[in-house]
Amino acid sequence: MDVIGPAGAGIAIALENLFPPLPSEAILPMAGLAASRGSFTLFEALAWTTAGSVVGAFALYGLGAWLGLNRLRRIAARVPLLHPEDIDRTVAWFGRNGGKAVFFGRMIPIFRSLISIPAGITRMPLWRFGLLTFAGSLIWNTVFVLAGFFLGESWHIVEAYADILQYVVIAAVAVAVVWFVVARVRQLRGRDRDLDPDLA
Repeated sequence: MDVIGPAGAGIAIALENLFPPLPSEAILPMAGLAASRGSFTLFEALAWTTAGSVVGAFALYGLGAWLGLNRLRRIAARVPLLHPEDIDRTVAWFGRNGGKAVFFGRMIPIFRSLISIPAGITRMPLWRFGLLTFAGSLIWNTVFVLAGFFLGESWHIVEAYADILQYVVIAAVAVAVVWFVVARVRQLRGRDRDLDPDLA
């Protein structure tokens, strides 16, 4: 971190948005640690990492805008157990809750990156997406940068708690996926029985 400086930390956070396996929970505290040592200021650490978050989010927003609703519906039609109507319902939900989803999504592992894609698909106004992304990212980054700044060499303590949060999110996603698959398979079997009484 001393070598790459605050701009390098910002680039690392931008890449973390594009490649979620890069852990912001480690990058941000290390930036705070470097700031506590005087390698750069705390303001520089927060400004550059938040700028990196916004840049990375806009890159994924662009991917979502390029993908578009019609193309996504065509993809869903080809994926087993998915229907274009699933995309329509998700987009409708995002239309109602997109602001909260973008803001709070910036503070949830995994979703930090993914939430930018539906924002692009639905073409959320750029100014609104940018403002919500900036606000949510600033809160997330501030927590971890300050943790590194005040904990010093013990910064890795916060990473352990962040890992717990990530495991909870992964478990919740796994449960949701299993529930969806089971519900959809039951729906398809019920439809088959209605079409062919001999299957009942």
